[in-house]
Amino acid sequence: MQKTIPAVIYPGEKFYIAECVGFPIVTQGKTLDETVANLKEAVALYLEGEDVDELGLAPDPVIYIDI
Repeated sequence: MQKTIPAVIYPGEKFYIAECVGFPIVTQGKTLDETVANLKEAVALYLEGEDVDELGLAPDPVIYIDI
């Protein structure tokens, strides 16, 4: 069981881009704080109604962000 969801944040042309590694989750924000908040929301929406067991995740996984 994977306890973390790895993600990376990097600067784009106008905004910061956040992508989860191994999951189809991508978002952006004007600031790092906004990008992290958007990433948390995107992950929550992605996991909503999903069986985390089927995804290979432990209950309540933590997002690990590499900037």
